[in-house]
Amino acid sequence: MSITAAPKQETAPDPTPPPPPLPNPSTGSANPAASLPALWGYLQPALNHIVRSPTNNTSKPPAIDVSYHMGVHTAVYNYFTSQSEQAAPGPPTGLRPDASEKAKASGTDLYEQIDRFYADAARDLFLGAPTDDTTLVHYLVPCFNRYAAGAQSVSRLLNYVNRHYVKRAVDEDRGWLRLADVLDAVARTIQEDDTREKIQKRLRERRTEELKQWGYTEGAATAVLSQAEAYAEAASPPDRVVPLASMAYRRFRIEVLEPLLMVPKMKGKGKRKKPPANGDKPPMPRGRLARAVKELLESDGGDDEERKKLAGELAMVLKTCGVKMDHPLRKKLDKYIPPKEGS
Repeated sequence: MSITAAPKQETAPDPTPPPPPLPNPSTGSANPAASLPALWGYLQPALNHIVRSPTNNTSKPPAIDVSYHMGVHTAVYNYFTSQSEQAAPGPPTGLRPDASEKAKASGTDLYEQIDRFYADAARDLFLGAPTDDTTLVHYLVPCFNRYAAGAQSVSRLLNYVNRHYVKRAVDEDRGWLRLADVLDAVARTIQEDDTREKIQKRLRERRTEELKQWGYTEGAATAVLSQAEAYAEAASPPDRVVPLASMAYRRFRIEVLEPLLMVPKMKGKGKRKKPPANGDKPPMPRGRLARAVKELLESDGGDDEERKKLAGELAMVLKTCGVKMDHPLRKKLDKYIPPKEGS
């Protein structure tokens, strides 16, 4: 993927047409579902085309041919089916421990391969970031929009992974919020005579408390609940199983945003400098993205409304990728997010 920093002056739109749909690659007599390397060899060109191809339209990713789309769906379905059949336990005496594990984690290999794909794609975007703080935000926002559009398209293409693997993993307590995460807090409120239903109710209440940190409110529409959960999924550690779109946003946070948000360590072990005479705290070092935001909002000249719009878009990038609301930069930027219609 190639995203360059937006120029400060307006330019005419690039007339370059979008790349044509990627045709279905010939596999000959080979079966793409025979093994993970075979399946990945078939999938990877589609994923690279959708997520990483250069394009001037940051909101609509390049397409793949309809026959290739159907071929991917069929290959993934057949791969999961064959894995399930191979991992099906036989008689108790002949069941190997590793076969039992495989039956439980069928599809983990493909899920982890997709995660590595997003890690590599996001890392390339980080390495392509401009070194000049004045253009960093102008690079980052369209860069994320392009990446996110591709991630949504891949999520639809590989929806069977979400339906077959992710849903089962969440049911097995391997999702973004696990029983162990909330057990201690819930255990402190459990009474000796509590029924199973009461305990389950407290667990649901605890989950709701977590989602409230991402914008959910009691009685809100289902869409608001789903969006809050998507933010929480993106904020989770990389060992948690989440839907593919949330996985992509999580990788963007880990590989792109967190390095840019990182505050440099103070050098030297000498004596601390005395605080200013007026009693103010000495200025603390800032991460690259914080410096870039300061440059964006405080620079002279340019379109003030455009700067605020860009700040609001960056705020949504941080939120979408799971940067928590108590982060100083989110606190600074969230006020630039335009209110939703009707609010």
